[in-house]
Amino acid sequence: MIEGFGNIFRVPELKKRIVYTAIALIVYRIGSHIPTPGIDAHALSSFFNQAGGTLLGFFDLFSGGSLRRLSVLALGIMPYISASIILQLLAVVSPALEKLSKEGEQGRKKISQYTRYGTVLLSAIQAMGIAIGLESMRSPMGEVVVPAPGWGFRLMTTVTLTTGAIFLMWLGEQITERGVGNGISLLIFAGIIVLVPEAIVNTWRLLSTGEMKALTFLAILVLMVLVVAGVIVMTLGQRPIPVQYAKRVVGRRIYGGQSTHIPLRVNTAGVMPVIFAASIIVFPATIAQFFKHPWMQAVSKALTPATPIYTLLYAVAIIFFTFFYTAIVFNPADVADNMRKYGGFIPGIRPGARTAEFIEKVLDRITVVGAIYLALISILPEYLIAMMNVPFYFGGTSLLIVVGVALDTVQQAESHLLMRHYEGFLKKSRIKGRLG
Repeated sequence: MIEGFGNIFRVPELKKRIVYTAIALIVYRIGSHIPTPGIDAHALSSFFNQAGGTLLGFFDLFSGGSLRRLSVLALGIMPYISASIILQLLAVVSPALEKLSKEGEQGRKKISQYTRYGTVLLSAIQAMGIAIGLESMRSPMGEVVVPAPGWGFRLMTTVTLTTGAIFLMWLGEQITERGVGNGISLLIFAGIIVLVPEAIVNTWRLLSTGEMKALTFLAILVLMVLVVAGVIVMTLGQRPIPVQYAKRVVGRRIYGGQSTHIPLRVNTAGVMPVIFAASIIVFPATIAQFFKHPWMQAVSKALTPATPIYTLLYAVAIIFFTFFYTAIVFNPADVADNMRKYGGFIPGIRPGARTAEFIEKVLDRITVVGAIYLALISILPEYLIAMMNVPFYFGGTSLLIVVGVALDTVQQAESHLLMRHYEGFLKKSRIKGRLG
């Protein structure tokens, strides 16, 4: 393994991509500490210290602590994710968008542009809601968070936060294109992972003061290990479908005839359903948090983590987006079509429509397992943690995202290494064969 990591820096392209990703994440973390003007940072920090296990604490987790400081990147990447979800849902019901999504690279660019426009709109709405909410916010000591409220502050905050969200959207796209891994997922990953040192310090404080029992701490560690192990097993789990290619005789040569398989992942969607579900719940609930109207406060309270309504909606959203995202990234009809073109078939299944139906049936079955696993592993640890009174950022959602994104990134880096080593091996084999 150590040798494998050493090989990373022997591949110039991979080295360049990793360095680019690291620099981009550093820029993101620097931006997370640039404060928005017009805010009493001490009063805001005191307020968030009381909101660690609430909805605001949850949103602060995904922004990497930026909301706590109300930095220029406080909105995080959630507006972009929400806009992506809306566009993907519209593509299902809108014939024009569906046609556009099937037009290849040109269609993809247009949809990406629409997503950017949607991100700007959602960011502006969310930023204005936050600005209005901050004006009525006070610290536990009674200090006002906004010393000079008014439309000047609201407009300045809206423009600042919207610009920050646009910058993060661009940065995520650049990481995906020029770096290693999914840029959007990596930004969320970086936001969560930077809270680990703080979590360790707070946990040690709780242990030293006796607020947390050593037995409870051990139970949490065991729970974390089990969640990580479950994520790894389910992420790497596959259901292979055997494929046989018919023999073809061309002149005196025989082509094909080999056996292979289609590796259907149990969790084809990865961590995206969890991120999608979180963003869908967080967006309206965060807006409601900042308004003092009784009805809005009731909505915010109902959508607080570990409440029955939140749990139900979160589980349903995760299951829905697991099926939805799986349908987007994997099309059984296209797979069956490609198999038929190259003379491939599943033993006992007729090529064409019957093959597509068979693959879809198998995919639906394993997706049910994957969806239930994602929902349970995201919700159950957070319930246990709420009962044990430990820091919220040790929850199942954060662990799921961190482990899932780390695995995906490592697999992508490994594919670069295997591709380079595979080519080198072939060349070496050819030389040996000729000399022999």
